[in-house]
Amino acid sequence: MSLQTDCSPLRKGFQLEGYRIDKPLSKGGFSIVYLAHDAAGTRVAIKEYLPAYLAQRSGDSPVPVIPPERQATFSKGMRSFLEEARLLAHIRHPNIVGVLNFLKANGTAYMVMRYERGLSLHDHLRHLRERRGVIRESFLREVFVRLLSALREVHKEKLLHLDLKPANIYLREDGHPVLLDFGATRRGLGEADPALGHVFTAGFAAPEQQGSGEGLGPWTDIYAIGATLYCCLDIGKPPQAANLRMIADEVVPAQQRWARGYSPQLLELVDWCMKLSVMARPQSVYALQKVLAGELLDLVDPSWFQS
Repeated sequence: MSLQTDCSPLRKGFQLEGYRIDKPLSKGGFSIVYLAHDAAGTRVAIKEYLPAYLAQRSGDSPVPVIPPERQATFSKGMRSFLEEARLLAHIRHPNIVGVLNFLKANGTAYMVMRYERGLSLHDHLRHLRERRGVIRESFLREVFVRLLSALREVHKEKLLHLDLKPANIYLREDGHPVLLDFGATRRGLGEADPALGHVFTAGFAAPEQQGSGEGLGPWTDIYAIGATLYCCLDIGKPPQAANLRMIADEVVPAQQRWARGYSPQLLELVDWCMKLSVMARPQSVYALQKVLAGELLDLVDPSWFQS
């Protein structure tokens, strides 16, 4: 992923309290993620709060330059970032990225996470597309059963992810998924603060994130799960954006498009999750788990599916 020049990353070897920066791993509109190591040499991933539309950084200084008129918004976003880190640090789940530490330094904030070896689902799909491969239903079921277990834990904490997509689903070397990047997370069912910008990805964001007028809830993340599954079936191509679907829906239902390649049960679930109306979708992750688990009940921990 190419790095923009408006917010230069911290240099290699930079000492951030007890951590040493090795290199930047990725950059989004709100943050930079680095590979780093602690004093014992253990690798970690460090996410730096640095929204490019509010701050700039160049040269050797680690302190971002923030115009005075944007300082209040930057500070409010930083408080949300630290609150996200605090909440995630208390969630212990094998399929949620582990937050080890969080801190304020250099006029901004940082989240220290467990470093995971593997690749994103996005990259996995890209490799499949390059090889003209197909994705197995057993793979999808096993990955998404575990992913839904993680998402259910997030929802139990009255949190919504709001940016689920293949790029935010990491596959460990053993194939087990890890849910990443909670930068869009919102507490409860309230709307995101417009001053902090709208964090969503076209094709995966639900209609209520793009002006439909309906409220946010677990069903919002469930739409994204359906869109991510649809993208997997299409080997990496996102479905039509929800705001465009509300004008002229061009998404061919999964039950029609892939009827010969996958079970009716899986395809029906995808279409169910991607309903434009909030009330037409599943209302809880548990409902999806029960459908997806099916033949996998012998392969996973049954306690995941208990109320």
